[in-house]
Amino acid sequence: MRKTLLGLLGTAALLLGLATPALAFEPVNVVHTEKVQAGPYNLTIGFSTWPVKAMQSLDFTFVPEDGIADKKGTLTMLYGAELMSDSPLARHPRKREVWGLDIEALPEPGTWTFKFDIDGPSGPASGELKNLQVMEQPGPPMGLSWAISTIPLFGLIAFIVIAWRRTRTTTA
Repeated sequence: MRKTLLGLLGTAALLLGLATPALAFEPVNVVHTEKVQAGPYNLTIGFSTWPVKAMQSLDFTFVPEDGIADKKGTLTMLYGAELMSDSPLARHPRKREVWGLDIEALPEPGTWTFKFDIDGPSGPASGELKNLQVMEQPGPPMGLSWAISTIPLFGLIAFIVIAWRRTRTTTA
């Protein structure tokens, strides 16, 4: 009984000790920045991968010059003239002192626009990052990737069927 209890406590301690968010993710590494003027607010947009490619996950950071403490904002993402996303700016989950998007992927190659509406001590303002060029998706087409990735599944199914047929008992 005592060994079981100690084993359970040790397992719980390992699970809780190793599952901290700081250990789970590496820090955001910004490799390219763009500047946007939104009224009186200078905003720096950071990208963790450059150039941006469609369907490739990356981190975006949005950093006002004097911090996010007394501000709120909205990000509108447009693909050409089509509205793709409209959401409030929230703290980046791994870089809490800035706004950001964590492992976001832009679904289409082409020209994108990020529109920012910021409300802070100097009043409301808007700004845009225009002509963000998103390149083609890296790697093979999505259908081919999925087809190749299902080969092991079909092999597993064939293995199970063959093993099941060989281990059946025959009644005579």
